[in-house]
Amino acid sequence: MTSRTDQLGFGDLLAEAERQNDCQRQDRETAHLPGTMDEAVPYLHGLIAKHHAAMLAADAATAMALRAEADLLATKLNRFELGILAGPDAPGCRLDRETRASDGTVPLWGQAGCFEICVLDMRVLIELEGLFGICASVCPWPGFAARAIDWNRPFLSETGYRSFLGLSGDLQPNLTPDQFVRNVITAHIVRDLKGKLLPIKPQYRDRHQQTALPPSNAGHCVAEESGGKRDR
Repeated sequence: MTSRTDQLGFGDLLAEAERQNDCQRQDRETAHLPGTMDEAVPYLHGLIAKHHAAMLAADAATAMALRAEADLLATKLNRFELGILAGPDAPGCRLDRETRASDGTVPLWGQAGCFEICVLDMRVLIELEGLFGICASVCPWPGFAARAIDWNRPFLSETGYRSFLGLSGDLQPNLTPDQFVRNVITAHIVRDLKGKLLPIKPQYRDRHQQTALPPSNAGHCVAEESGGKRDR
């Protein structure tokens, strides 16, 4: 009995020592990062500016490293626990929200934002993901969602909504976010839709009319509508 108790106590000591070592390692790795949200927001703005420059230079290695640093920043603010994107008050979600571009403005690479483009005479509302996007840690190109604006006209899908995630391919120098989105949608129309847009089905038009935002909020984007909570 005494021997077993001693072993359990020794195991607890080892676990505590390992925990302390992990804490010290985390403190060393994040010593250069802000520890409060007030300090983190301007810091992330700086990361976004560097990330934008890296994307324009087609420097994928630097862009991915900056995304990893953004994740580490959010993890530090979350006390090194999982769940930096677990809900609207999670650090990653707050940072994304506090640094997003104004609605209607084309964002920087790495900045979340909502803006309108026109492709082949079709108006599209774009919701572009930022540094904390679903595939940001594994894909060089950010994901985005495309929503119909003119619901009585043909669109990319019969629902009036189409997401583009997990996009592959090498970065291209001097390509801006709006040019990238336009290129992806054009290629989708030509290759996947054989050049023919689809009429939006009546049930989706009706649903849109029932849930449409008032004119003053028409440009506002709801980023979680297509994704939901994430535990990264």
